[in-house]
Amino acid sequence: MLFDDTYQTIAQPTEAIFRDRGSKFLAFAYPVTSDNDIKPIVNQLKAEHPKANHHCWAIRLGTDRSVFRINDDGEPSGTAGRPILNTLLSKDITNVLVVVVRYFGGTLLGVPGLINAYKTATDMALQEAEVVEKTVNDIYTIKFEYPQMNDVMQIIKQDQLQVLEQVSELNCSIKFAVRKTQVEQVISKLEKLPGIKLSYNYSG
Repeated sequence: MLFDDTYQTIAQPTEAIFRDRGSKFLAFAYPVTSDNDIKPIVNQLKAEHPKANHHCWAIRLGTDRSVFRINDDGEPSGTAGRPILNTLLSKDITNVLVVVVRYFGGTLLGVPGLINAYKTATDMALQEAEVVEKTVNDIYTIKFEYPQMNDVMQIIKQDQLQVLEQVSELNCSIKFAVRKTQVEQVISKLEKLPGIKLSYNYSG
């Protein structure tokens, strides 16, 4: 199987509301890049909805879609975080956090009712979202001397590399992103240039 160097995520935050027998489920979907994003978002929603009974969430991360975490926040195990996550899985999107804020309406919904409510609220929020395809890129930094600037920039333009940072002085450096599928051809071209230093930063 060829390495798939694209993934789908959402373009901007969205929200939706689902009601069932007096309970309100407010679903909030966010594009995120790491699990460091969870705490500030959940804390903000807790501050905005202090009277809510539960703030349940699921996150799916990683361009290989391998990282996920769920939190039932006091709901019966498997009735909140898991259905939220399953909805993310079924839509095949990643780098997304969904938080569902529940106001209890006085009537118990039972396990099937809860699973349905968290799933439906998540689904409604994601239906509002614009799903975008992004490429998985390797990030490199190339260091070279000023006279080689034209040669380096020519390769960057030819292969449509995304320049992230650039220092143009006597000693130059350019940090750039290259699609996974292009890495080998781009690196071999750059390595043919005399006297340059190329270093791999990370994949993202």
